Amino acid sequence: MQHTSTYIPDLHVVEHTPFQDERGSFARFFCQRELVEILDERQIVNVNFSHTAAKGAVRGMHYQTPPASEMKLVRCIRGAIFDVAVDIRKGSETFLQWHGEILTAENQKMLVLPEGFAHGFQTLTADCEIIYLVTAFYDAEKERSIHPEDPRVGIQWQEPISQLSEKDARQPTLDENFCGIKL
Repeated sequence: MQHTSTYIPDLHVVEHTPFQDERGSFARFFCQRELVEILDERQIVNVNFSHTAAKGAVRGMHYQTPPASEMKLVRCIRGAIFDVAVDIRKGSETFLQWHGEILTAENQKMLVLPEGFAHGFQTLTADCEIIYLVTAFYDAEKERSIHPEDPRVGIQWQEPISQLSEKDARQPTLDENFCGIKL
């Protein structure tokens, strides 16, 4: 597994080269030892699965506040998604900047979002499935969201948005007083 940093500090893309032969292919989905530089002392506590039927649907932009902040390792296992991370770390030089990465079942890339990032994705094909590994247990009281079309963030989605959950659609946009979360 090789990881590369994005222009946003601590946000990484992980790639690997699968072993292929006449039977098919094999690739390591996750290896704590190979990702120790990114994970440090963190442990994976949940593995989540998401299926989205419609092309153009957006899920996000979600995050948890401390002490429930979480690192996410996101991989698409069916179809294609535009996976987006927004830096919401208080005092960060890249505060409210976003990075999007196309993750597909074929390219097998993984986006690693540290604590202090809002996360969401848009399906680029129908019937997308993603798996994401997380380092903190879900805490409904610490869950927060940013509207996916927040003008202060300005995410440039790849497709017109075909679907949003009611919960995501009713999220307010960030006001000028939002200064991020302190980790």
